[in-house]
Amino acid sequence: MKNGNRFDIRKLTIIGVLGAISVVLGMTPLGFIPVGPTRATIMHIPVIIGAIVEGPIVGAFVGLIFGMFSIYQAITAPTPVSFVFLNPLVSVLPRILIGITAYYTYKGLNKLGTRGTMGMLYLIWAAIIVYLSRGIYLSIMEYTSIWPLLMNVGLLILTIGMVYLTATKLKGKALDTVIAAVVGTMTNTVGVLTMIYVLFGERFVEALGQDVDLARRVIVGIGITNGIPESIIAIIIVTSVVSAVKRRR
Repeated sequence: MKNGNRFDIRKLTIIGVLGAISVVLGMTPLGFIPVGPTRATIMHIPVIIGAIVEGPIVGAFVGLIFGMFSIYQAITAPTPVSFVFLNPLVSVLPRILIGITAYYTYKGLNKLGTRGTMGMLYLIWAAIIVYLSRGIYLSIMEYTSIWPLLMNVGLLILTIGMVYLTATKLKGKALDTVIAAVVGTMTNTVGVLTMIYVLFGERFVEALGQDVDLARRVIVGIGITNGIPESIIAIIIVTSVVSAVKRRR
């Protein structure tokens, strides 16, 4: 019984810590990173880490905190499109599902073993390097601020570091974490935008000042421009943190 109590307390503590990190990220510029022409959020990353390290229940609860904070932000610091986040189907449900999809993706791939995964990992890293290199090129050619350029360069350096870590330390064992990070990120991006389209499509696009007749195209465009850099950042951070936790254990 005592061991069970300690186990429960540990999980509650982790939920509280990771939930607090999500809130802090949302309240500060740290939660939104300029990558190329877009701003990627990393508020969902603690949810993915919690799910992979401690299981789907922890991930779901951290996602719940993330979603509830989105409602709080929509009330206390509204923007023209904040009304969509007042609906829990937009702000809460997809965030809870982040932890669930990330965990079961991780466990499913983990059971498949590491054979043949190195080539897949290198393909993923190569795609990321090409994307970031393009971002650096666009940041130079369409220069408006030094920060997007520095951020792309920093992410490129981190990605190259992850390639080295993959080749020398992980030996293909990171594929489950990489894919789980992408799936968790896409659950957030696709889930939120799908609910927005279903529930508020034309009203949301009109609030953005776009043509309501192009609602689907506008929302899909947002998903692509935000989802790719968010996935890149999630891969780098989640893989680094989870690998460190594995080594420590």
